[in-house]
This record gives sequence, structure tokens and C-alpha cells, in this order.
Amino acid sequence: MDNTKIGLHISQQFNKELEDIRQKVLAMGGLVEQQIELAVKAFSQGDMELAEQVIKQDNLVNTMETEIDQECIHIIALRQPTAFDLRLLIAVIKLLTEIERVGDNAKRIAQMAIHIANDSDNADSYYELQHIAEMVKEMLHTALDAFARMSTDEVAHINAQDENVNREYKSIMRQLITRMMEDPRNITRSLDILWAARALERIGDHACNVSEYVVYMMKGQDIRHIRNTDD
Repeated sequence: MDNTKIGLHISQQFNKELEDIRQKVLAMGGLVEQQIELAVKAFSQGDMELAEQVIKQDNLVNTMETEIDQECIHIIALRQPTAFDLRLLIAVIKLLTEIERVGDNAKRIAQMAIHIANDSDNADSYYELQHIAEMVKEMLHTALDAFARMSTDEVAHINAQDENVNREYKSIMRQLITRMMEDPRNITRSLDILWAARALERIGDHACNVSEYVVYMMKGQDIRHIRNTDD
């Protein structure tokens, strides 16, 4: 873990405060990664207990976001940081929102899992979501790892993976629309899958945003929206 930019201050307390913030962000990120894993499993298997666990975890994620945000604001007011330190704190405040929204989308999938739990015909049959779920989990993990290592090396890979996620989502959507047109009995199941796939696609977008804030933190460059200028 490269934290050489932290630890260059005369005040050791300031060093500790910045590193403490970083570790709390990573803990929050780890929690939402677990939420995604459990939510997709709950949806696929119709497991209400797992779904309820994800929903309860969302309250903890929200609390962590508020507490870390307040700590950042306190440090900015007390320490009046500049250069990298200020960018670090601003980036944290912004990416906290992205991580919290990942948790919100995992919660939505869990809520849908509860909704479909009594449909025994659909249990353990939502294979369409497996690939897109694996892709977005990898994207988020890579983005959080970039923040942990203070590295921008993987940003291009994350953006490229997001394009794959978007293609996968559109492919799922086309397949589901075709099935609904062919047989109205497929409508309920297809809509369940579509809403879950949409939540996963949004998680991929938030992972991209996290990586973009890492670029801002390390280089002072705002690259938001640049990847979409050709769309």
C-alpha cells in the first residue's frame, strides 16, 4: 500500500487523522462489496434471510458515510490543508457518496429478492445476472484497491470494463424484451431480472466514479464526463 504522500507532515496527529480517514473509507467499501455479494445471492436463491441482512447493513453504511464525512469537514476546518491533503479529503467526501449509492443499489436488489422469495419456480434460476454481477464486483474492488494503493494505473481498465457492463446490460434487456413479447407469462420474471440488472449496471457506474476521484486525488485532474464525450 503506497501511502508515501501521507506521513510528510510535522504534525504526527495530522498524519494519523488522514490515515484513519483512509482506513474507514476502505472499511465502508468492504462492507458494500459484501452487500453486493449477498444481495445477488439472495436474489438468485430466493433467500430472504440474506436479503434482510443486506438491508440491515445499509443502515450501517449510511452511518459510516455520515461519520466519515463529518470527520473530513472537521479536519478541513481545523487543519486548513492544501495541495494533496486537501484533494484527498475532497475526494473522500465525494467518493463516500458513490460508495453509499452502491449500497443503495445492493439494497434494492435485496428488496426485490424478498419480493420474489415466494416464487419457487424462479428460485436459483436467475442465471442472466451472474456475468454482469461478477464484472461490477471486480470493477468496484479494483476501484477501491486503487484508492488503497493511491494508484491510477487501473483507471483505464475500469472504464473499459464499464463499457463491457453496459453492453451486457443492453444484451440482457434485449433478451428479456424478446421473451416478454413471445410469452406474456415471462413478464414478471423478466421485469425482476431487468430491475436487478439495472441496479448492477448502476453499481458499475459508481465504481467508475470512484476511480475518477482517485485520479483527482493523485493528479489534481477532473476527468469526469470525459469518457462519455464521444457518446
